[in-house]
Amino acid sequence: MATFTRSVLINAPVETVFGFHERPDALTLLSPPFPPVRVLHKDGGIEPGSRVELRVGSVHWVALHTAFERNRLFVDEQVEGPFAKWIHRHEFESVGEATRLTDNVEYLLPGGAAGNFAFAWMVRIGLARMFRDRHRTTKQLCEMLSK
Repeated sequence: MATFTRSVLINAPVETVFGFHERPDALTLLSPPFPPVRVLHKDGGIEPGSRVELRVGSVHWVALHTAFERNRLFVDEQVEGPFAKWIHRHEFESVGEATRLTDNVEYLLPGGAAGNFAFAWMVRIGLARMFRDRHRTTKQLCEMLSK
């Protein structure tokens, strides 16, 4: 299984950063313009048992939230979508008056662990771009909220 990890330091308390992710519009705010992401159905927030159904470009994606510790972490797992396996841990760590947000994604490409090298490379580039954009947005909004 492949792993992708990206962290950002946000100058806002952990309660602010975690609370931002609990907002009903957080996923919309964090979705990049390309590929377009449309929320088709959302059942609950980020607590275990909550589901979200998305259209990412032309891909149908359903995620189930499986773990939640307020101000510490939440986890979503793909139950339907383009990957053979996808587990996304959102981890929050208090660093003085700031917060370190770490996104850790474990995934398995369609066709098994080996997969296609070119496709694997494109997925990593896509993940890097997506989380760079998400972290920039999260940092801007949370730092603005904590002023």
